[in-house]
Amino acid sequence: MPNIIIAGAQWGDEGKGKIVDLLAERVQVVARYNGGHNAGHTVIVGDRRFILHLIPSGILHDGVLCLMGNGMVIDPWALEREIAELREAGITIDGNLRISDRAHLILPHHREIETLTEELRGARSIGTTLRGIGPAYEDKIGRRGLRMGDLVRPAALADKLTEARRHYELILRGAGREPMIDWDALVKDLAGFGDRLGSRITDVARTLHVEMARGYSALFEGAQATMLDVDFGSYPYVTSSSAIAAGAATGLGVPLTRIDAIVGILKAYTTRVGGGPFPTTMGGELEEEIRRQGGEFGASTGRPRRCGWFDAVIARHAVRVNGFDFLALMKLDVLDALAEIRICTAYRCEGETLDEMPADPALFERCEPVYENIPGWQSATVGIRKYADLPEAARRYIERISELIGAEIGIISTGPDRSQTIVREQFSLASWFAG
Repeated sequence: MPNIIIAGAQWGDEGKGKIVDLLAERVQVVARYNGGHNAGHTVIVGDRRFILHLIPSGILHDGVLCLMGNGMVIDPWALEREIAELREAGITIDGNLRISDRAHLILPHHREIETLTEELRGARSIGTTLRGIGPAYEDKIGRRGLRMGDLVRPAALADKLTEARRHYELILRGAGREPMIDWDALVKDLAGFGDRLGSRITDVARTLHVEMARGYSALFEGAQATMLDVDFGSYPYVTSSSAIAAGAATGLGVPLTRIDAIVGILKAYTTRVGGGPFPTTMGGELEEEIRRQGGEFGASTGRPRRCGWFDAVIARHAVRVNGFDFLALMKLDVLDALAEIRICTAYRCEGETLDEMPADPALFERCEPVYENIPGWQSATVGIRKYADLPEAARRYIERISELIGAEIGIISTGPDRSQTIVREQFSLASWFAG
């Protein structure tokens, strides 16, 4: 098996968890390279539903080593809760989970700063999950952050918190607020995490290299997606990490020369959570119905997602900046009842037609979609496992999407269960997923 990156091609929530789970039983390592517990990967196996926030989706497979990379930010309270929940569900978590000693910590003052910042933005708030992700990355870049490796050296914790504490208190007092963190209690809590998690904390980059040198295959799992990438997404309405495929290199310490393939994940329509431009929004009763049929509520927060028609403009952008070898198209079955389906092929803005997403957020906000109408198939596709068995109109829709975005679609999901999947084996890369 090759080493493969799985990355989202829209605004997240595309169904990466299902595709990672589909391939995980064929690899020996699954490694997460970015983000924190603002992500939620939902995996459905039979009648069991698992929601993973921090731990790689490979944890549901026996014999798979799961690695949490240095590109992540980790809330140790959230991590321990997730471990406990998985164990309660009968999932084994022993030596199969390891955490990078270079991954930065999310601490209580990060959540407090994020809540304050969103409050001060008012109507222009980003719509974050308020879980401290952004401020934790700010401390990382500001060189005042604590890392997982610091937990196993408790004597140095109080000193290492000095700069972070100074920064936090300056912000709070500057906003006319009284700092609330009990730093002595925090040091004790962190030392406790070091005692309990210390055996898992290691040099994950080295571990990954050792595993690949043994001939083992790795699956690199991203959180969020291209349109939430801090550089290539709809800035400033983005996450704080590199969510595109290239983030795997910096988020895990894996050389680009060791990557064999990059697989993109798309929905058959488009969704997003939080603030920011969303040109293809459906609106009205149709959006409510798509949200209901697709279960479009955040796995981490429960927030309703905005639902829109398929946006080929952002998908083309994702194909270009990620270099996808092929894509998986998810939730095709959600569109089964529609008599007509729209595809956004371009934007119209200030009298011009744009084939690419504008970098200027103010310009992006003013973009109106240019639509092409496609006949629907109005028949059930749920559970179909062969491409030839799809309704002809559904195949035309898939092929038109492929043509517009300039990339092959090798996998089609026709339901939430891992078995409800079409693998188009004529695409040699997609055949890795067959079996």
